[in-house]
Amino acid sequence: MNYVILHESAHRIRIHVGTSRMSLEHADLLDYYLKAQPCVADCKVFERTGDASIKLQRTTGSRERLLAAMDAFSYADEETKALVPEDTGRALNRHFETKLTTKVLMRLMRKLFLPRPLRTIRCMIKSLRFIGAGLGCLRRGKLEVPVLDATAITASMLRGDFATASSVMFLLEVGEILEEWTHRKSVGDLARSMALQVDKVWVRGEHEDILMDVRHVQKGDLIVVRTSNVIPLDGIVVSGEASINQASMTGESVPVHRSEGGYVYAGTVVEEGELVVEVSKTTGSGKYDQIVRMIEESEKLKSNTEARAFHLADRLVPYSLLGAAITLLLTRNVMRAMSFLMVDFSCALKLSMPLSVLSAIREASGYGISVKGGKFLEAVAAADTIVLDKTGTLTHARPTVAKVVTFGDIDETEALRIAACLEEHYPHSIANAVVAEANKRGIEHDEMHSAVKYVVAHGIASEIDGRKAIIGSYHFVFEDEACKVPAGEEHKLDELPPEYSHLYLAIGGELVAVICIFDPLRKEATQVIDALHELGIKRVVMMTGDNERTAAAIARAMSIDEYHSEVLPEDKAAFVKAEHDAGRKVIMVGDGVNDTPALSEADAGIAISDGAAIAREVADITINADSLFPLVYLRRIATALMRRIDGNYRFIIGFNAMLIALGVANVLPPASGALLHNGSTILAGLKSMTPLLEKENPRRS
Repeated sequence: MNYVILHESAHRIRIHVGTSRMSLEHADLLDYYLKAQPCVADCKVFERTGDASIKLQRTTGSRERLLAAMDAFSYADEETKALVPEDTGRALNRHFETKLTTKVLMRLMRKLFLPRPLRTIRCMIKSLRFIGAGLGCLRRGKLEVPVLDATAITASMLRGDFATASSVMFLLEVGEILEEWTHRKSVGDLARSMALQVDKVWVRGEHEDILMDVRHVQKGDLIVVRTSNVIPLDGIVVSGEASINQASMTGESVPVHRSEGGYVYAGTVVEEGELVVEVSKTTGSGKYDQIVRMIEESEKLKSNTEARAFHLADRLVPYSLLGAAITLLLTRNVMRAMSFLMVDFSCALKLSMPLSVLSAIREASGYGISVKGGKFLEAVAAADTIVLDKTGTLTHARPTVAKVVTFGDIDETEALRIAACLEEHYPHSIANAVVAEANKRGIEHDEMHSAVKYVVAHGIASEIDGRKAIIGSYHFVFEDEACKVPAGEEHKLDELPPEYSHLYLAIGGELVAVICIFDPLRKEATQVIDALHELGIKRVVMMTGDNERTAAAIARAMSIDEYHSEVLPEDKAAFVKAEHDAGRKVIMVGDGVNDTPALSEADAGIAISDGAAIAREVADITINADSLFPLVYLRRIATALMRRIDGNYRFIIGFNAMLIALGVANVLPPASGALLHNGSTILAGLKSMTPLLEKENPRRS
């Protein structure tokens, strides 16, 4: 493309793009293209001037690579277009910049060129909106902030001071624009951070199901979703039946039944069953708007602290009116009395508290943490107990197959092929390990079985060549299904290495293989547990299905305060409930389908990102699977948020009380008080959007 270098210094370049006018779309394309370049540390594109300010990585050859990338850039390139998210926020910023600039310029023009009588008439007409809002509150029997605004404007006009009334209305309108801008920007930033990750989906082909990138699915394709899977795309059910958890879309707490002809939505979860769905909307269709609606409408977004701030703001209104009345009676000075009306506490409280929470959630996303609402950050800050699942949580996120022990006539390759074919439908860390081992050995595992059934906390059942095939735990295979070990091979079972987890595969009621899984503890787990203790967590509890000997050894090695072995899903949930009954606040961390009851029961349920989809859906918070350090960052962000909210309370109440006192003392005119009040509101809002933690490497391990 055509461009010129305007300015250049060490590791920084400013360029001008050779186009007559840069559109918002072109600015986004260039912005995301540059940010995707390895040689670029950061950049900002200014669509009004057609300039781009680029910060280069401090590596040799960065400048040359940047210039080569600029030479190769094209607005029409499809790969570049794919880099740009559904909504970037650029159009939103342009809208509010224009709106605010127009508001200020129009006021200046009116003061310069509009005759005073016309300004007075305009002021009276404009006041009707504010007076109407105040009267509306009174009709509902409520004394809220609009009553204060209406009283102040009316009092000014009755005194013939239309200039003050006009100034107050102008400041209120500017405040409304800035409040809406900052709030919508925060919601937009959060929505982009919460956008669904690109995922894989099973697409039904002519002869077999094919695992495909969801971005390549077309309208009309048939996709297959099974127990614990997230439905990735909107569509109509063409066969099968299932119970669907739609809480993320509709707020329904009870799963709904869907069968042939029913409609299902992207982002909902199959709790039980299997569906074949004809896709009606491809990936990205309305996804951003869907998340924005979820954020804005969900009651989960507001913490108890936010709710108290909103109620406090409105409760203070009667006292402001009373203060104005008393001041008027004592001083007979309308201007002093108006000081109570020009300054209120609600604007700053109602702006800074939600912005603090939204900013904290956005900051958490930078550390690989996705939080569904402010109340869960509050719960994390208040928690004194954390319960940790072992497999896939305390242990490594990517266990590996160490050994395959076969029984009967089957060989290792065939055993692993069958196991991978069954396990690939369920995104659990152990299942992923089996599939990965088959791929590493070059074993093709095409569909060879009938419908698979997932038995929570036990395993998978299906049918191969008319014989029942199951894979799972010892309890499932030998106790529930009463499978047998081939005669003369019992010693193989007794000699299984105790240091590994074991996955049992049986066909036709007879054991054919045991897959030994090496599931090492995460190297950072001990550090994380120590850090959580330092941050005020009093009890760290481990829950595992392992035997007592293994569980005890792990607990000793990791400074865990309490552990429970050989537990079932209902045991985990019962433990969390018992902790609640004892008056404790509990965080639950898990990754599997068997953890979902406890995740739901906890004050804050935290799922691992590469665990079961239903665990992520049920959980209130999701953390990146790369490390457990996000748990530490989450606790620090949550406690820092509570401190910030307390600080905002003190600043807002103290500063605005001072403005009222200065006004009553006739030191500060009402219009100046209103100006300082609005300024402090914006200042509190901007401060609420600053990072809570000092900048550090969020991916440290």
